Amino acid sequence: MRILSHEIPSAVGQSVTVAGWVHRRRRLAAVSFLILRDRSGLAQIVVKGAPERLDELTEETVVQVTGTVAANPQAPGGAEIVDPVITPLTEPAATPPIELWRPTVGASLPVVLDNAPVALRHPVVRAGWEIAAAALSGFREALSGQGFTEIQTPKIVGTATESGANVFALDYFGGPAYLAQSPQFYKQQLVGVFERVFEVGPVFRAEPHDTVRHLAEYVSLDAEFGFISDHRDVLVMLRSAIAGMLAAVGERAGGALERLGVTVPEIPVDVPVVHFTEALKIAGADPDEPDLAPADERAVGEWAVREHGSEFVAVEGYPMVKRPFYTHPQPSDPRWSNSFDLLFRGVELVTGGQRLHRYSDYVAALAARGESAESPAYSSYLQAFRHGMPPHGGFAIGLERFVARLTRAENVREVTLFPRDLHRLTP
Repeated sequence: MRILSHEIPSAVGQSVTVAGWVHRRRRLAAVSFLILRDRSGLAQIVVKGAPERLDELTEETVVQVTGTVAANPQAPGGAEIVDPVITPLTEPAATPPIELWRPTVGASLPVVLDNAPVALRHPVVRAGWEIAAAALSGFREALSGQGFTEIQTPKIVGTATESGANVFALDYFGGPAYLAQSPQFYKQQLVGVFERVFEVGPVFRAEPHDTVRHLAEYVSLDAEFGFISDHRDVLVMLRSAIAGMLAAVGERAGGALERLGVTVPEIPVDVPVVHFTEALKIAGADPDEPDLAPADERAVGEWAVREHGSEFVAVEGYPMVKRPFYTHPQPSDPRWSNSFDLLFRGVELVTGGQRLHRYSDYVAALAARGESAESPAYSSYLQAFRHGMPPHGGFAIGLERFVARLTRAENVREVTLFPRDLHRLTP
């Protein structure tokens, strides 16, 4: 049976079979080394002499190797395979577009992205998604442990109502349809069914941003739950989810963290919270600004580290004019909202808050925006509220942005498998 490279050190003296890609060949006078790569790491194969057939085993050729495990402190994991029988499983591979055997990536980001099917094989390039996969597991486990039900909602919708006009339109059997910007409407409705729900899935934003932090398609980690007091309950649940994600990354992606030189931060039990008006003062921004600019977010993030020793900080009470119609206003002053953004290392990571839950409030909120609750755009969504909905709220985390901030990647595309943005639709 095949074993993985990380299992080789525990099989000293035994005959084993490994299989993977030829990562590197090194030839010396009397001995040659074949470095094999599989999903768990690297294995060293010792080939006595310099056989002609080793020349045919070009880098990235897939091979199977059977041999005896011998201890060697110089080998990966302290053991290597000797007296090998090497069987190619493919024809000799073509030369990769980037040198996968080098410890660092020498190619530019566009070259890496253009050649993603092969470039992702590089241990450093693939490390970002190893961290993302661990974070996904942590998110699911944290919320499942809190009684949440995982859902999957439609990604093709008939109306574009939740976040403005920046949607991707498509032909749906001769009629108009759109790619969903979020599962917001559906997850709210399903609070009326399951009380606590979460979803992991793609969302689509046709916003013409060409920045290092925006994508046209990304993975959104959404949660919504009922019977809350206000948005602070949502923040507490969010903190629990992120703590679970960070713990899972530390436990399951240690190799990836080591390759990238990343240390997992802690999220404090009590995340620092500042009101939007105070955040503007901290940033030295105009008090009439309706939102925080990227420079303002950085300033608030630096303040949180300086004053609270926290790389996470929540800004609550954003102006209602900058929040969707379903946002619950701040009871003491309806100019402000019972919503928040969570900043991580000076960048917005999460938007969350309390939602309206009374049907009459939705009628009023839509009327204030010149729209009708009876219109086809809203009537099916508001069915749930006609028939009783508890006070509820939720949040959404952008997975790629989370990983980018965690790894301090300069561009979110560095940790995205196949990015979709203003210019990129392939590979």
